[in-house]
Amino acid sequence: MRSEKIKVISLVIFLLYFIPVSVAQKSLSDKDAELLNDGINILKKYFVEKGYWQTSNPNLEKDVKGLIHFVEDEPIDSVLFSIDTLTYDSSARFVFRLPEYVHDSLSVPGYYPHNKVDQHLEMFGIKLQSEFQNREIKLTPERLARINKEVKYVPPGEGMKLFNDSVYKMPDDLVIPEVIPDSMLENEANFNRLMALDSIRVAYVEQKRLEYNDSILTQYRDSVLNRYRQELFEAEYNRGKEKFVDSIELNNYAVLKNYNDSVMQAVNDSIFTVIKVLARYADYIDTSRIEIQNLYNEPYQINLSNLDKYYQRIWLKNEQNDSLRLLVKNLDKRTLQLTIDDGVTFSRFKPKETKDFDFSSLNRHSTGLTGVGKQYEVQTPWTLTGDGTIGFTQTYLNNWKKGGQSALSLLIVLKGAANYSRADGKVKWENSAEIRNGWLRPGGDESELQKNDDKFELTSRFGISAFKKWYYSAEFNYETQFFRGYKYPTSDYPDPISAFMAPAKTFLKLGLDYKPNKEFSLFLSPLTVKNVYVRDTSLIDQTKYSIDEDRKSFWEPGLNADVTFKKEITKDITYETKYKMFINYQQPFQKFDVNWENLVKMKLNDYINMRVMIHMIYDDDVLFPIYDENDEKIGEEPRLQLKQFISVGFSYAINHKVLRTKRVK
Repeated sequence: MRSEKIKVISLVIFLLYFIPVSVAQKSLSDKDAELLNDGINILKKYFVEKGYWQTSNPNLEKDVKGLIHFVEDEPIDSVLFSIDTLTYDSSARFVFRLPEYVHDSLSVPGYYPHNKVDQHLEMFGIKLQSEFQNREIKLTPERLARINKEVKYVPPGEGMKLFNDSVYKMPDDLVIPEVIPDSMLENEANFNRLMALDSIRVAYVEQKRLEYNDSILTQYRDSVLNRYRQELFEAEYNRGKEKFVDSIELNNYAVLKNYNDSVMQAVNDSIFTVIKVLARYADYIDTSRIEIQNLYNEPYQINLSNLDKYYQRIWLKNEQNDSLRLLVKNLDKRTLQLTIDDGVTFSRFKPKETKDFDFSSLNRHSTGLTGVGKQYEVQTPWTLTGDGTIGFTQTYLNNWKKGGQSALSLLIVLKGAANYSRADGKVKWENSAEIRNGWLRPGGDESELQKNDDKFELTSRFGISAFKKWYYSAEFNYETQFFRGYKYPTSDYPDPISAFMAPAKTFLKLGLDYKPNKEFSLFLSPLTVKNVYVRDTSLIDQTKYSIDEDRKSFWEPGLNADVTFKKEITKDITYETKYKMFINYQQPFQKFDVNWENLVKMKLNDYINMRVMIHMIYDDDVLFPIYDENDEKIGEEPRLQLKQFISVGFSYAINHKVLRTKRVK
């Protein structure tokens, strides 16, 4: 492989620097011809002979063969054009080879050869055999039961068979002659001694029978145990062998694949370089012939070449058969130069004076009506939405025996939004405003008028698409109230606790806004600035909003999270929630604000609806007094603020796209 690379590099240097000079001289030296031939042989190896190499593109294979054939003896214009198109991408792969066809795998670093696999398995078998020799093996109950059935025991009473078959030898002192003399039988002492000897002999034979049965049982059990041990050894050895061989195959495939990929890259790089240089060389030495015909189809053959200059004279004709002779000369293979032949003269027309004519006299007076262009409307990226509700409650009591109070209440809610959304959804700008104002007069005309709701809020959020459903967003939020608020019932000279822009809260937020659909939005703004401002500190006690006595405002940085969700439960019932949380960076686990609104709207008819609202606020900067048992103020603390109302009233909503009128002229 290294020798091939050296040849290719040498060939490329030769083709880049020496071929143009050699071609200009119309001849190649023996050394140059040899290098050129080496390049052709490299292409033949991978595109003609192939072997284990396969071409990635059959059309490219055909064109490369055509290039080789042309360099040897045939024209190549179409081949050059196709090759130039196919080799435009320098990362193109011309040939490939499967990893299993790497013939020099033993020299690849990391490759595990077969002999090492055998050595490892041999050592593994020896080590495992040694472990099994020392390992305690227990036969299964089934095998033990089968052993007792398969062992051929000597049954009781047949122990003499062992002595007759010379398995054992009877001791001399226990031998009883086959023929007993009558003298021994007639003598009582001899007879008794003979009977005692026979009893001892019978016991001895039985003992030997039992020993024999035990020995054959032990031998058979040992043989079965050894076979079982061998079975276990072979099973564990085969498992280890299979696991090891699989790991080696995976390792060798990965090693050969990486090696083969690097070789394929080097080969394809070499082929790419050789093809480009040979194509340029072939294009340089090629000669083309074209035919030019005049108006009367008279043909003229013209040769185009980089090596020689060819001249040809042609006659141009017009329909009157006038002739003009041109000299055509090729500057190179792709450039023609046209010149008018020597001896051709022209006669030029002289300009003649003409009388000016007043074309305005041709204008006619028109009495017709001018047509009015058609108009049509187009949608803009803007959408306007809004709804307003007025809820009114009145109770009048006079001489009502069961008791009670007259009451009058009014609640006005106005919401509006102007939203911009570009057609491609990449840019969004949402602007909204909300005004809520509610008044209550409990007890009739004689009681004081009390405020029970007052809110003015402006929000503007601008977003640019970041990725998928996320937008880089910036938001401005401003919230205050219109009228003064008191702690009811009031005294003769009450002190207000809130007023217009006292306090006023402003939030500036930068972060990411997640909008998976039109119903849900999650705005996370790690860069948030909260500002609380009291316009008139002589009227409103700013310390109740955590503002120092000598200041009118304060600000704090933090993390803000806004969640909005709006869902149409049924055709006439809608649920809407807005959750806002602000965490102070200066005291992240001690100071935080939560503002959570929940609203359920139920449509009764086209103009009347019912609203159920629950509004909860927890603000560390809004403090409430703490009193002891003697009703003396001992401190201040933030508390959960809760407001809930149910309202039935008149409602009107708008929701439409902004249109722009255009006129067709």
